[in-house]
Amino acid sequence: MSAAGVKLEVVGDPALRCAQRMTEIAGAGGQIVLTGGSTPRRAYELAAQHRDAWSGATLWFGDERCVPPDDERSNYRMAREALLDALAEHPPTVNRMRGELGPEAGADAYEAVLRDAGGPAFELLLLGLGPDGHIASLFPDQDTLSERSRLVVGVEQAGHEPFVPRISLSLSAIASAKQVMLLITGAEKADAVAAAFGTDAVPNPHIPASLLPSLADDVIVLLDEAAAVKL
Repeated sequence: MSAAGVKLEVVGDPALRCAQRMTEIAGAGGQIVLTGGSTPRRAYELAAQHRDAWSGATLWFGDERCVPPDDERSNYRMAREALLDALAEHPPTVNRMRGELGPEAGADAYEAVLRDAGGPAFELLLLGLGPDGHIASLFPDQDTLSERSRLVVGVEQAGHEPFVPRISLSLSAIASAKQVMLLITGAEKADAVAAAFGTDAVPNPHIPASLLPSLADDVIVLLDEAAAVKL
């Protein structure tokens, strides 16, 4: 099914479908943007089984908590444990966000890395969806949603737990990806899915994910049945 230019796929195992796509892009030497969350973690664990596919890939992060990289709240730590450690013999290039620098300095540093690399050239960008409709660390009604000149923004105040400052790709950087893929599972996400991607959805800064369809060229939303129940 599709709505507002977004392809919605209700599948039995969104993590498996994502892992297959990740492995395909990695095997072609592409650039992939990772996200945090429990469903992506399982996708990374499945993708890590294809160790030989990853040596030519480049990995980025969509957002990070402003904590050290070994902190249990760190998106990098989760990705390392679920994916990167298994790829030690054939490692991809990894560009982590330096959350320990704080939101503003960390955002400036990551923007510099992106621009030094020639700007975003993401083949695949992964996202989750918060029950409040947030994506990456772009939260409802915050000024970061209207930022279009920067690639990376500092988020002083998180709108969702854990309540620590964040670093996030901007909507412009997210939308620049050739393909944006959201992994969404669970009934607690159903209202946000309907508000962002339902047939009556319109761009609304109170639901950050609803802004994606008007900005990105290719958005795939992978849902389990529970998350899709209100569509």
